Amino acid sequence: MRRSVERIKVRADLGEVDRVLNALRKALLRWKIDEEDGFKIELSLYEICVNVILYAYPERRGSLEVRFWTEPSRFHIEVRARGAPFDPRSLAPPDLREPIPTRKKGGLGVYLVRTLMDGFAYKRDKGVNILTASKSLRPRKPSSAS
Repeated sequence: MRRSVERIKVRADLGEVDRVLNALRKALLRWKIDEEDGFKIELSLYEICVNVILYAYPERRGSLEVRFWTEPSRFHIEVRARGAPFDPRSLAPPDLREPIPTRKKGGLGVYLVRTLMDGFAYKRDKGVNILTASKSLRPRKPSSAS
């Protein structure tokens, strides 16, 4: 059974990312998502939003719409933004053995999302970039309060 979809639309501005994350945190608590899963989802959404803001809107004008919902045992994130087309799946994984000062810039955030989440997809539809990510959820641990 799919829970209702939470939506938030913000300006494509780094200062707006906190609003998105606050909405996500409230939903994670309300839906009783395991703390470790919640951390991975929150970090992934942060990386996705920052990347969209920095790369889809080089002139910093635009907006992004974020949707998230759960189904039994699965959490979904969807970020929609008009702007420059860019398929993040086309990025090669970064060489993590390379020292940070000499490592090629870019791709680490996408790599992180792909590592933390279980599903990652991109499509462009009618001028809109649509990035989706999903995470398999662990059963919530029973409370240890006696």
